[in-house]
Amino acid sequence: MRMQALALAAASGAALLAAGSLTPAASGGSLTPSAAPAAARNAHPGAVRLAPVAQTARLSHDGPSGSTADSASPAGEKPSAGIKEGSVSAADLLAKVSSCSQISNGKYRTDEETSATVPVCGANGAVFWKADMDIDCDGQVTTACNEDTDPWFQDDTAFHTSGDKPLSAEKLPYVVVPSSSSIWNYSSAGIKGGGVVAVIYGGKVEYAVVGDTGPDKIIGEASYATAKALGIDPDPETGGAESGVTYILFKNSKVSPIESHGAAVTAGDALAKEFLQNN
Repeated sequence: MRMQALALAAASGAALLAAGSLTPAASGGSLTPSAAPAAARNAHPGAVRLAPVAQTARLSHDGPSGSTADSASPAGEKPSAGIKEGSVSAADLLAKVSSCSQISNGKYRTDEETSATVPVCGANGAVFWKADMDIDCDGQVTTACNEDTDPWFQDDTAFHTSGDKPLSAEKLPYVVVPSSSSIWNYSSAGIKGGGVVAVIYGGKVEYAVVGDTGPDKIIGEASYATAKALGIDPDPETGGAESGVTYILFKNSKVSPIESHGAAVTAGDALAKEFLQNN
């Protein structure tokens, strides 16, 4: 998460130690509560904020699809080009989140230097917010995500793979949720590690999982893979989207194994259809 002061990261880490966090169980992809905190979240001083880059036509996400997911894809890999992210359009989802019934006790900042303007909103079967997108490159060391490409790189994520390894930000679309605080407690709201998220930007829908936690007063962050899939510059230092990103998190959902993007798409498409029916 882009931040101007290391002090905020320290304060956030202290909050995690006091309140506890979620950590993954062993193999099988099931994630359970634990008192052990995640690694201290990204303290990103001096971040450069850029306006959203022009969209690319990587995948067509709107309209009916012959296949909702590439279930045969190896765990953690993206479906092949041409496979659409489900059959529910971005427009239909956005129509259901046009107004906000605030469930958070306060509002979040999108970056350390901004004012708190983003509430967490409630809906039938989901919570959502509208914010920016900062790039999380934490987790497994890969070509795109490492100490050389990301000045704030950390080699761990709050939630782990079914093999108890950090997630891969380069390969797996995942979303970062704020650490639990007096503003909002994600676990109490039915949001779990591995939970399904519909991320909407530029007329596209990308299904992701809840994969990491961030500072307790800042919102709006997703993995390198999420940004790239949506046509957003995924560079962890200079990329991201300044605004216009909608995150819909489906309550009490969980992808197993968490690293299977194909499973997230399959579950996400079904949950999105249910969401449209119930809202």
